[in-house]
Amino acid sequence: MSQNTISSFVKEERKKEGLTQEEFAIQAGVALSFLRALEQGKETLKVSNVNRVLMMFGYELGPVEAKR
Repeated sequence: MSQNTISSFVKEERKKEGLTQEEFAIQAGVALSFLRALEQGKETLKVSNVNRVLMMFGYELGPVEAKR
């Protein structure tokens, strides 16, 4: 993975599945505009929607130690 971010993780995993953003958004139950914002690294996103996307890969948000 190029970066250790949710945005790069989602984009790379979606592409591995061979899905367009539109196809993936429909399957995940989120708006296409939300998925685009997530993949572009927008910092203020609704957690429940981020979890919907991550659940497509068997993941969810959780606490991790901050790098300082």
